[in-house]
Amino acid sequence: MSGAANLARWHAYMESEGDEAALSAIIADDCVFHSPVVHTPQAGKPIVMAYLIAAAHTLGNDSFHYVRELVDGDEMMLEFVTEMEGITVNGVDIIRWNADGKISDFKVMVRPLKAINKVWEMMGAQLAKAKG
Repeated sequence: MSGAANLARWHAYMESEGDEAALSAIIADDCVFHSPVVHTPQAGKPIVMAYLIAAAHTLGNDSFHYVRELVDGDEMMLEFVTEMEGITVNGVDIIRWNADGKISDFKVMVRPLKAINKVWEMMGAQLAKAKG
């Protein structure tokens, strides 16, 4: 699948407002997630989905938008901006797709420090809520 097609599939998921079925369809079983606040990579589809769904609920508000997109074959880097409780968050999603057209690696980087602290606080709460 082409980089442009994969990018379109990612945007379709983003426009779905966190649709779990849409996300599941594009995540590889052995996907690895690199969080901006967790030291170790998180491996496996269930944990990657938990992080991305939590991110959709915390970062994916009305102010979220991508400001730059770079696509090179099966890899892409998407810079985003959003606001969380009055704090401007600037970040980058680095996504690698496998030959089957599924995400195999997802890394998030966030700046500035005030923003990363807010992401850590709100994502932690969202993940705890999801665990029940």
